[in-house]
Formats: sequence, C-alpha cells, structure tokens
Amino acid sequence: MITIRARNPGKRHGGERRRSRWPVIAVAAAMLIGMAPAASAAGIDGPLRWQDCESEGVPAGMQCAAIDVPADWAKPQGQKITLELARLPATEPPRRLGSVLGISSGYGIQDLTRSAADLTELRRKFDLVGYNARTTTWIAHMPQACTQPGVSLHDPRNAKELAALAAAMNEAFKECQKADTTGLFAHLDALSIARDTEAIRKALGEERLSFMASGIGGSAAAAYARLFPQRIQAMYLDGVNNQTEGWPAQRLLSLPVMQRMFTRFADWCAETPACALHGQDAEAVWRRLLRDADRHPISVTSSQYGKGKLTGWLLTSTLPLDPGPENANWLTFAAAVDKARSGDGSGFADQALFNARYSATPGAQVMSCGDERGYTSYAQLEDFRRKARKIAPEYAGAAIDALGCTGWPLPVANPSRPLLTRGLPPFLGVGTTWFDYTSTKSFTSMIPGSVTIAYDGPGHVMYLSGKKCPIRHATRYLTDLTLPEPGTVCPTE
Repeated sequence: MITIRARNPGKRHGGERRRSRWPVIAVAAAMLIGMAPAASAAGIDGPLRWQDCESEGVPAGMQCAAIDVPADWAKPQGQKITLELARLPATEPPRRLGSVLGISSGYGIQDLTRSAADLTELRRKFDLVGYNARTTTWIAHMPQACTQPGVSLHDPRNAKELAALAAAMNEAFKECQKADTTGLFAHLDALSIARDTEAIRKALGEERLSFMASGIGGSAAAAYARLFPQRIQAMYLDGVNNQTEGWPAQRLLSLPVMQRMFTRFADWCAETPACALHGQDAEAVWRRLLRDADRHPISVTSSQYGKGKLTGWLLTSTLPLDPGPENANWLTFAAAVDKARSGDGSGFADQALFNARYSATPGAQVMSCGDERGYTSYAQLEDFRRKARKIAPEYAGAAIDALGCTGWPLPVANPSRPLLTRGLPPFLGVGTTWFDYTSTKSFTSMIPGSVTIAYDGPGHVMYLSGKKCPIRHATRYLTDLTLPEPGTVCPTE
C-alpha cells in the first residue's frame, strides 16, 4: 500500500541533512533531477497533494509533496518510509507534453533546485520533478553503529587477507543491521529505488514518462528499464555507471581514462612553471611514488581522521579527475606528490584516510552492496588484476569501494546481469571524455538505436554543470524524441 500526504519536503530535507552524522559524498555524485505532470498553483493533481515549498533558496514556483512507500517492497503492508518530492510546473501549460521524472539515488530535490535556471527551456513543455531517494532517509537516520569503519582497508595480496577483510566487514555490517530502525538496511538496492520510482509515476498519473539519471543513478535507471520497460517514453543518461556489466568490468573501463587523465596532467605540468613537478617527468615521479609507498608506507596524521599509512594503492584513490577552476586541483596535487616523495604525506592525508574510512564504513557501503559491488571471491579479484595489469599496471589493485562491500551478509538483491532491451526506446547518453564517457556509452550501447554524446573536456554530469551543448541535445531529445547523429561531440565550454 502506498500513502500520499501533503508535506513540505524541502524544509524537512534541509534539517535532516544538517543532522546527518556521516558525510554524503557518495550521494552527491549520484543522480540528476526529474520532472512531473502539469501543475496548478497549489493543490491536488491526481493523488499527489502539492503545496508551495517553504525552504529558503528554492526557485520561485517550486512545489512540494510526499509519498509513503514500503521499506520492503516484498511486504507492502509493512514499515513505511517517506519520499519527498518537488516540482517546477510547466511554464506554458497549453503546450504541456507531460512529465520528466528524475530517477534518483540521492538528493534529487537539491539537484532540481540547483539546476532550475538551466532547465528553463525544457520546463516550457514539461513539469520537472525531483525526489529524494530512500538513501536520504537512511543517511538521516543511520544508527551510530553504522558509522564505525569495520576494518583498515588495504589491497589484499592473497585469499587469506581478503577473507580477513571480509570477516571484519561482515561483523560490522551485522552490527549495523542490528541497530537499524528504518527497515532499510536490506533494501537500498537499485531495484527498490526503481519500484519507488514506479510508485511516483503512478501517483503522477502518467502512463509513460521521460526520465533523467546521472552518476550511480545508472544502477537505478537500469533497474527501472528491467522492471518497467513499457513505462519509458525517453531516457536521458548523464555520466552514469553500468551496473549490469558488473563493477569489475566498469573498473577496467575506467583504467585507460585514469591513464589519459594523468598524461594530461603531466603535459600541463610540463608547460606550467607553477607546477611543483615542472621540468620533471611527472608520470615517472608518480609511478615511483606509488612503488616506493607500497614498499615503505608513509605515516601520516589527519586532523579529521587520525593516524594512518599511505600505500601506493591508497594513493591511487586520490587522483584528481578534474583540474578544477584555474587548475587548482592539479596545482594542489602536484605539490602533494612533490612532498610525499620526500616522506611528507600531509598533502594526501585527509583525502586518502577519508577514502579508506568511508569505504570501510557499513552505513556508507550498504547503499550499493545490494547491487553486487563487492568482490565475490579472491579468484574474481585475481581475474580483475590479471586484466588490469595489461591495461594500467599502476592501477591494478582492488577497487577501494568494492573492497568495502566484501563480506556483505545478505543475498545480493540486484546481481549484475544482462539487460533485456525489448520494448525499450532509444536512449540518449552524455559523458565527458575525461571521465565518464566510456561507462555511459557501455550503458547506452545495450539499447538499440541509442546515441551517446562525447563532451570533450573534464567534469561530471553535464546537465547539472550547466553545459549548454549537452543541455540543448537533451532538451531536444526529451521534447520531440530526436536523437543527435552518432559520433556527435560537444566542445569544452
């Protein structure tokens, strides 16, 4: 049973986020916005009861509502959770075509608020709707037991070491599950989010919807396409992962991207006197640092995360995938590398130790372990390593995020498997050549007739970043289902 109530999600959401005990960095990269059916100034459209949002800083005209759904979709009469929604009504109601709904696994309302100005053209004919996924409820009410790292993560070199990591994480997961009062511990997988999305579609009263998804929202988008293909009018994917192929396969796809990123950094450094490695072979310096740190880990202390040791494996998790404004990220990274090779790892301490802590924290990992993120065996990890060494040997260690899901105590709710594509319309994808084009294209390539645009530059999630070329193509596709020509490239803006 689904219950729909009048609410002011914007206001409540803001308060809950401030009280959250754990950083929400994993959710920040996750999910785009969405959109929904035509709107009156305030009141009831179908079963949803909309009212003006009261939060400060929301766009003019934004309306809020809420819907209660089962924590466990296998028990529809059981414990409920509240999903908070917001919409920007179509600005030209007589020309309204319908709704575009964001498939979110994060803070969809925040995304909608942040991108309202860039959605102006699309909003002429569509109601734009975002919702805060069940993961936001989990973050807001996560038990203290779920915030404690289960183990100090390292790259396991044999089956015994992996088994020890798995046993420690298994115990931490079980303690987290015992303390959970939300009923969500076992139900944060993409299939559950897809069923939430379908409940919202029904509440919106639309037979078919257009959708938007980004980041790790690709998992939920694939799950929705698997469960409800007949409900999809169009699907726009922006910098998504492809869970259907499995996390190790996606990691392999990312390795050449990481290598090219570092080559770009090294070329920039060679041309930039302000770079701390200027006049040197920056790639060789980096590889030597990784090798030396694996042999003799660098002791560091972080004011936030305490003491730890930097191995080469852990250092690879600190690579900046975006140079940042005026190349600030690259300047900082170069200075940190220069200091670390002399034994001073302070430039990496906060980020590296946070990565290690976060990836070993059950409350953070539970949001993707049900989608088969962890290594299932040492044989699987070794198979990945053999393949990775042929591509990028310096990055052939275990993926730190996948290690955190090793030891997951429950059956995997949403295993990686091929996606049946019968009945699906062509999708439109956008990805950056510096980061997520390969993963996005691996998703869209499964769907006949789909096209993926390459944004030739850095960044992640172009729609949320306000990039005009991707936004133009996405608006045209969602409005009249016209896809760009295969091979279309958007230049850097």
